[in-house]
Amino acid sequence: MIYVEANNLPSHIGIIMDGNGRWAQLRGRERVEGHREGSKAVRRIVRAARRLGIRALTLYAFSEQNWARPELEVDALMQLLREFLLSERDEILENGIRLNAIGNLGRLPAVVRTVLDPLRNESATREEMTLTLALSYGGREEIADAARDLAREVAAGTLRPEDVTEHTLHARMPSLTVGDPDLVIRTGGERRISNFLLYGLAYAELHFADVLWPDFTEHDLYEAIASFQRRERRFGLVGKPAEPILASEGEVATPASTDGAASEKAAENAPVLRLVG
Repeated sequence: MIYVEANNLPSHIGIIMDGNGRWAQLRGRERVEGHREGSKAVRRIVRAARRLGIRALTLYAFSEQNWARPELEVDALMQLLREFLLSERDEILENGIRLNAIGNLGRLPAVVRTVLDPLRNESATREEMTLTLALSYGGREEIADAARDLAREVAAGTLRPEDVTEHTLHARMPSLTVGDPDLVIRTGGERRISNFLLYGLAYAELHFADVLWPDFTEHDLYEAIASFQRRERRFGLVGKPAEPILASEGEVATPASTDGAASEKAAENAPVLRLVG
C-alpha cells in the first residue's frame, strides 16, 4: 500500500515520457504502436493527477530535436496527437482542465493546430488543473528566446540592464506560468533531463522510473509522489537538525524517532490518501 499525504502534494509535476519506441521494439512491433500505447498512458496519468488534485501537469510530448526523426514517425506522432486532442476534448472541458501548450508551436502542422488552438481557447477559463503539452519544445531554446526578448527591450530603452534579473527572466518563461516544477519524473530507465524545463528545474525533486512509458500506471505516479513527500526540500537553506541519539552508559545508541509506538501514532494522525497499488 502506498501512502500519499493529501496536504503535501507537489503543485506542479513534469514528466519526461520516455520508452515508447523501446516498448514496441521489445514486442517486435512498429515504433508507432509504442507511441499509440503511450497515448493511453497519458490518458491514465492525466486522470489520476486530476483525481489527486495536482494543480499543474506538464508532459514532454515532442522536443525540438524530435523533428530529426524519420519523417514517417514524425507524421504518425502528429496524427496521434491530433487523435488524442479530439478524443479527450470533452473530458478536458468537463473536468475543468485548462489545456496549455509550450514550445515552437509554429512548427506544428495544420492538422494539429486546427485542433489544438481551439481547445486551448475553449478551456482557457478552466481552473481545476492546467495540463501543459510541451510540443516542439526545448529548455535551452526557451531560455534563449526569453533572453532575446529582454535584450530587445534593453536595446529599445524600455528596460534597464540592471533590471534584467532572474525574476524578469523567469517571467518570460512560458513553461513556468504555472510555477516551477516541484517534481519531475522520467520513465524508461534513463537518468538525464533531456533539455526539459531547464530554468525551472533549479530546485525540483527528480524521480527516475525504470518502467517504460506505455506501462506507467497510476501506481507508478503515486510511488513517485510518495518518494517526493519523503524528501526534505531545503532550497539552499539549512535542513532540519538531526534528531539526537540518546543512550545511557553501556546501552546501544538509537535515534529517538525509532520509538515504534510514537511512529505508529504519528502515522495514524497524518492526513493521507491510502492508494492501493
